[in-house]
Amino acid sequence: MPVSTERYRNPAGLSPIVAGCWRMADWGYSTAERVRWIEGALSLGIDSFDHADIYGDYAVEALFGEALAAAPGLRDRIRLVSKCGIRLVAAQRPQHRIKSYDTSPAHVVASVEASLRALRTDRIDLLLIHRPDALMDPAELARTFDDLKTAGKVLHVGVSNHAPSQLALLQQFHPLAAHQIELSPLQLAALHDGTLDQCLALGLRPMAWSPLGGGRLFTGGDAQAQRVRSALAELSSRHGASIATLAYAWVLRHPSAPLLVTGTGRIEGLREAVAGLELELPAEDWYAIWEASQGQPVP
Repeated sequence: MPVSTERYRNPAGLSPIVAGCWRMADWGYSTAERVRWIEGALSLGIDSFDHADIYGDYAVEALFGEALAAAPGLRDRIRLVSKCGIRLVAAQRPQHRIKSYDTSPAHVVASVEASLRALRTDRIDLLLIHRPDALMDPAELARTFDDLKTAGKVLHVGVSNHAPSQLALLQQFHPLAAHQIELSPLQLAALHDGTLDQCLALGLRPMAWSPLGGGRLFTGGDAQAQRVRSALAELSSRHGASIATLAYAWVLRHPSAPLLVTGTGRIEGLREAVAGLELELPAEDWYAIWEASQGQPVP
């Protein structure tokens, strides 16, 4: 049976599987096909969708917004996650001279307003600061969060890709509802750098992005990817599950009860993620995958 998640906070009420929209601009879907993808996710119990203002060179939120406009009843059935704080050099943002980070009130508020327009909604359920900003003023950012929440434009706030010390600093000024981190059988840093320890200490469920290693799990020719792929293939027959489902189950096995952020435009791919919720790996199988990733036994 899956591990109970009752002790962990999930203030934004996100579904255990969050459908990532990062590559939506590459899927080539028509508006009607995007609507069907959202409806397909909902049919699997996935009601949360992950965005960032910069995805698709600032294009993905508008694509998703077109789908919501075509099927207005969808908005009240879903939760929208978005991120801001990265100033990307792009044709859509000619004022950005270099890629940089910005958590100033002006930039955060302008980013939220742009995301609301693109998504064609009046609220973002969860707003994340996309990357740590070395120039962040935590008290100033906290006041910005308060203003956005008071206005009803943002319901919950959190961070993404922050070190434990960076999250702890901001947490002193404003309660955070989420931390989105990279975690997969190919990316183990969060297990060892205190990130997941902090999530456990705070009772905060992490959001794990790129749980399949951005596809490298299936196509990577490097030694690590080959070792992990072989270990997963061996366990696949034993558990009667696909390699993808086993990789998802490996992430979900951590006691912090991660929320999975997928990256697939295929309904079958979403179904494989949902199947991971029902597959709890024995500890020895979990460590077999860890060992394959590290290329050596545990110390």
